[in-house]
Amino acid sequence: MSRRDRSHLTPLPGRTEVAGGTAELLADADRDGSWQLLLDGVPQSHVDLTDPTHLEFEYVRRIGHVLDLAGEPGEPLDVVHLGGGALTLPRYVAVTRPGSPQRVMEVDERLTELVRSSLPLPRGARIRVRAADARAGLAALPPRSADVVVVDVFAGARTPAHLTTVEFATDVARVLRAGGTTVWNVSDGPPLRFARAEAATLAAVFGHVALIAEPGTLRGRRFGNLVAVASDAELPIAALTRRCAGDPMPSRVVDGESLRTFIGQLGPVTDAEAQPSPEPPAGVFA
Repeated sequence: MSRRDRSHLTPLPGRTEVAGGTAELLADADRDGSWQLLLDGVPQSHVDLTDPTHLEFEYVRRIGHVLDLAGEPGEPLDVVHLGGGALTLPRYVAVTRPGSPQRVMEVDERLTELVRSSLPLPRGARIRVRAADARAGLAALPPRSADVVVVDVFAGARTPAHLTTVEFATDVARVLRAGGTTVWNVSDGPPLRFARAEAATLAAVFGHVALIAEPGTLRGRRFGNLVAVASDAELPIAALTRRCAGDPMPSRVVDGESLRTFIGQLGPVTDAEAQPSPEPPAGVFA
C-alpha cells in the first residue's frame, strides 16, 4: 500500500469485481506504460511494464533491496511470494535475476486473471501463480525449497491475523534453505504495538532480524509500512543501510540492541491470540 496522491492518474474505463472487492487499474500519467492497481480504493501495487525494475512504492523498493542482497548479483533465486497483487516483485526478480523460479500464492484467482490479461509478465519469466491462501499454500511447499519468502498479504488494508504468528513464521523457516531470508511488509501506526510484536515474533524463530522504515514511521509519528527482514544467517546490515539511506525517501535499518529496545517487553504472537494488523486511519490513502 502507498499514500501516493492519485489525483493525476487517468482511470481505465470500468472496474472489475474480484473476490477481494472492486479492482481498478489506473494509468500513471507521469510514467508511460505504468499502472496502479487499487482494491476498493486502496492502492495495492504499481507496475511499470516498460521497466519492471522501477519500484514506485517506497516499501516495495526496500523489499527490492533485500532481494538484491539475498544472493550474488544477477544469480537466480528460488523465491516464494505470499500475496500476488499485480506481481510487481516477481516481475522485478524475473528481470534482475533471470531464470529465477518463482512461486506466488494469491487467493484471489479473478484478480490474478485480471493482472495477467491486462499487465503481461516479462518474456521468459518463470512465475507460477497458485490460487491459494498464503498460509495453506506455504504449508504445501517442501522443506528447504526456497531462498527467499516474501510476505506481503492484505485483506483490504489489513494483514490477516493468521499471517502474523510464531507458528506461521516457523513454517516460513521450514521452507527456507539454510541462510535463506524472509521479508515481511508490516503496516502499523502509533504506538507501533503491532510492528513491535511482529519483530518479537520473528526474533523467536530466526537468529537475525532487522526492521526498515522511514524515520517518522519508526518513531511512531505516523501510520506507514515497515519492512521486517529475518534469517538464520547474518543479515547484510551495512549494505542494506547504504541502499536504504540513498533512496528518494531515506529509511533507517534497526537491528541488534536497537531492535531489542524497540521490541521492549512484547512477546511473540501465537495463533491463539493473533489479530489482524491495525486499520489505517481515515485519509491515509486520500
